[in-house]
Amino acid sequence: MHHPPIEIPRLRALVRHALPNLVEGTLVPLGVFYAALWLVGVRGGLVAGLAWSYVAIGRRLTARRPVPGLLVLGTAGLTARTVVALASGSVFVYFLQPTLTTVLIAGVFLASVPAGRPLAERLAGDFLPLPDTFLGSAPVRRFFARITVLWAFVQLANAALSIWLLLTQPVATYVVARTAGSWLLTGSAVVASTLWFRWEMQRHGITVLWRSSARAA
Repeated sequence: MHHPPIEIPRLRALVRHALPNLVEGTLVPLGVFYAALWLVGVRGGLVAGLAWSYVAIGRRLTARRPVPGLLVLGTAGLTARTVVALASGSVFVYFLQPTLTTVLIAGVFLASVPAGRPLAERLAGDFLPLPDTFLGSAPVRRFFARITVLWAFVQLANAALSIWLLLTQPVATYVVARTAGSWLLTGSAVVASTLWFRWEMQRHGITVLWRSSARAA
């Protein structure tokens, strides 16, 4: 079967397309948290940030608009952090929160595959507008399902590394080593995903082109 070429926006166009989703899924909840923290305290800040995220999802569902993958991940992470933060004030538990969030995100990635909506596909839509005819083809759907599983295991590897460092290293070492290790794992996964995408598309006769516009043909 012949597939028409897929035009992918260049980096500047991708940033313009992804920025609103990034702001809605991460920066606005953070701003709401700090505003509520100043007004009503820590517990109120946690609840307010989480509530805003669920309101944002509900508003999109009510309007029958797509829910960005970044917003889904951000809300899942905020849910885990809020539950743990409200349950304990331990320093150990405090540093464990991002790891619990990472495990939860890995679960969301894995659960999205049998549900027929691979999360990697939704996240790609946040950054890269792709035509429905392209996303609906069998090779592309198989690729996004497999890449979703890959990213689930990347998240689990990040969590395992964090827990090991937290149990074996002093706090100062933990913070530096966890950040470096997380960036290394994530960066390697991004490179692997990109190369895998190009290889899979070429293997199925799909040409990938670059363009300056944020809209894909």
